[in-house]
Amino acid sequence: MTPAILTPGGAGAPGALPPAWAVAPATAAAARAASIAPGAAPTVRYVLRLADTCLIHAQRLGEWCGHGPILEEDIALTNLSLDLLGQARALLTHAGQLDGQGHDEDQLAFLREERDYLNLTLVEQPSRRSSAHAPGGDFADVVVRNLLLSQWLLQHWQALRSSCDAELAAIAGKALKEARYHVEHAAQWVVRLGDGTEESAARMRAALAHAWPYTHEMFVDDEVDACAEANGLGPRRSSLREAWRAAIGAVLVEARLALPADTAFISTGSRGVHSEHLGFILAEMQYLQRAYPGGKW
Repeated sequence: MTPAILTPGGAGAPGALPPAWAVAPATAAAARAASIAPGAAPTVRYVLRLADTCLIHAQRLGEWCGHGPILEEDIALTNLSLDLLGQARALLTHAGQLDGQGHDEDQLAFLREERDYLNLTLVEQPSRRSSAHAPGGDFADVVVRNLLLSQWLLQHWQALRSSCDAELAAIAGKALKEARYHVEHAAQWVVRLGDGTEESAARMRAALAHAWPYTHEMFVDDEVDACAEANGLGPRRSSLREAWRAAIGAVLVEARLALPADTAFISTGSRGVHSEHLGFILAEMQYLQRAYPGGKW
């Protein structure tokens, strides 16, 4: 069957999609059965954890398009999102090659079930509030999250340049340049708002307190980490903690913000057990491919 071509125009236009009521039940059933399942090899899961974190973080940042506090920042957040999306694409393509099932980046991005996504739980969290003045939510959440995640990714890319996997090392080399800018951009906003007005400092403290418990997950080792270290694929997550904490602490000192106390809470997104928020993100991301498998613009 030739896949549908998604084109502008009404129902009678050449190549136009049929109206929803005209889709045969068999077609609908096929769409519901279109999920794919990546392999469970530790090397595949190691790459997918990074890929999915970049992908979902990019999706959350993309929600701020048109809602930035100033025009320049609106554009900057969109560009950060595009950088992360590019990193996710490269990693998903490589994960598909490692897996050997023939899945490409689009299939891995749009056709997995929720439990097969291995992103950090932090990236799927929404901003805490939305209002007429801040449709996307509290900008402080975005600023803090960008700092925590960009520094974590920076540590990964630095270590992965010496990976035994030449393709992964090449991806890391390119992503490192982008991550350095992401860290610098986030740090400037953290200092600007943390050392700003009473209102901005209070919002930053609240955002930091909200995000910090999720950072524990960034450094919890499992069998995937052990395999990656043993094979020279990449570092254990726990080995990145001290450098990450030192870098974050230095920014917070300049911003006159205190490093939050650690808690016993450990989120589990990188094991495939997510918060309630990821399902809503995937519903939005996957709708087109689920409704019209193989559809192309």
